[in-house]
Amino acid sequence: MAFEYRVGDILELSCPFTAARVTELTADQVRVEWPWWADDPDGDGWNGVVTVPAGPGAPGWEHELFRIRPADGELAADAPCRVGIPPTLVRVTGLREHEPPRVTGRLPRPRREIAYLRAGLADEPGATDQEPVFDPDDGIPRTVELRFRPYAFLEPGDEVADSAGRAWRFGGPWDWQPFGPAATDEPSWPLMLLTRDGDSDDAAAVDVTEATLSGSHEEEMARWREFAGLTPDDATAE
Repeated sequence: MAFEYRVGDILELSCPFTAARVTELTADQVRVEWPWWADDPDGDGWNGVVTVPAGPGAPGWEHELFRIRPADGELAADAPCRVGIPPTLVRVTGLREHEPPRVTGRLPRPRREIAYLRAGLADEPGATDQEPVFDPDDGIPRTVELRFRPYAFLEPGDEVADSAGRAWRFGGPWDWQPFGPAATDEPSWPLMLLTRDGDSDDAAAVDVTEATLSGSHEEEMARWREFAGLTPDDATAE
């Protein structure tokens, strides 16, 4: 992927369906010989198997990206199958860095993980640490396409002035920090870029102004909710 992930990004993930083998079936799970990754000789040992929910209604099905073909009713232990990700929209809910890389028993060890929720799933209060994650550098041949990024024309740390003459620091679409008292929680468009990385940037300033000549913060967030499959009453990706 040619960009750095951001909280709030709407991504389309997919992965070609790849030959694998079923090792075991239960009422809720399919255990599959994973066609990717390797055992970490310095870890606790990994048997080469990954567990995937068996089908709709199985625990974790709504969060799992990988699907097994054929479907559960046509599977059998020790039978060939294919595992992959059909095109799936998700929104990024968190970014996790691991230094040193996290020991999982498998290689490669993750240096970063992207927490996500499928489009249409609202945040669950207090469940931030329970959200599913993927390692974009784990060697699985995913295709990751950015479908929408709120405030894509700004970078975290940008300082802007809004149409009311108030100055703000942009920490993210849900993290607007005013310089001094402000009657609202977000700026009014159009915006003027004051500094980027602590300095002026004339080309970026033109882009910011042009991007905000029409529309509003509310319209930008409404577009994001549409891509995310959320309603105004659902929790945000803060």
